[in-house]
Amino acid sequence: MLWFIVIILAYLLFAVTNLVNKFILAGPPNPKGYSFYVGILSILTIFLIPFVGFSIPSFYQILLCLLSGAVFIFAILGLFEGLEKFETSRVIPAIGAISPLFIFALIFLFSGGKEILSIKEMLAFILLIVGGVFITYNPSAKVSLRSLKLSAITSFLFAFSFVLAKYVYIMLPFWTGFIWIRIGTFLAAIFFIFFKEVRQELFGKKVTFDKKTGIIFVFNQAIGAIASILQNWAIALAGLIYLSIINALQGVQYVFLFILMMLISVKFPKRFKEDFSKKIILQKIGAILIIGAGLSILALK
Repeated sequence: MLWFIVIILAYLLFAVTNLVNKFILAGPPNPKGYSFYVGILSILTIFLIPFVGFSIPSFYQILLCLLSGAVFIFAILGLFEGLEKFETSRVIPAIGAISPLFIFALIFLFSGGKEILSIKEMLAFILLIVGGVFITYNPSAKVSLRSLKLSAITSFLFAFSFVLAKYVYIMLPFWTGFIWIRIGTFLAAIFFIFFKEVRQELFGKKVTFDKKTGIIFVFNQAIGAIASILQNWAIALAGLIYLSIINALQGVQYVFLFILMMLISVKFPKRFKEDFSKKIILQKIGAILIIGAGLSILALK
């Protein structure tokens, strides 16, 4: 169960990056511009090559790696498109609920029905999904057909990328697969240059960040890169069927984020205007208990 510890640590670091994003971004990021920067920075993984095992796989394996990375960056784009067009409390719960189900279905389909969860694991899986949705859910946010459609497409892209990555790690050593996947993310991100708003940010007067914010952004991406490595390592370590649980465990990330937000908002009350009413806190505590129950089942399995 090493993968279990690794993925929990990964989601802690992802929570930190989300917190920093809330600090440096005045509002939802420009989807294409932000996705472009995230994707372009993926090429930095090539500097790991002298220090880790790396090889040139077969053409089919390279294609699978590149496809996984490319699908991932378009999933990121879908996420940021959703955050720009709709409320966070509409998009995040929907993606958190649908994505693990897509992964479960894809694994079942690709394995010919051989990969299934045990009864205890299925119970943990359900609890993690419910808890993850509950901790991000806002009763006042109405889910529209448009937001649900975008969330479903984004969820499928995330799920497909996860499943492709797992098959990459089944065939290739971890570092070889990881670096090639990130190369795929980088190559896909280059296509965003064809969008006018991205070119304006790169070559025009309009910039996404000032110098200070840019430094924080790069540092935050470094933390995100470590989190991504840990997440992918967990994917490589876990059995095929546990991939859906790894995704469902994302609710843990929002538990960490909620705790960090409560702590940081005491020091920066104006910057982090979060609703910490009694009703919201009770809802979050209830969600944490549900997620905790799911974690307990997995940990004691």
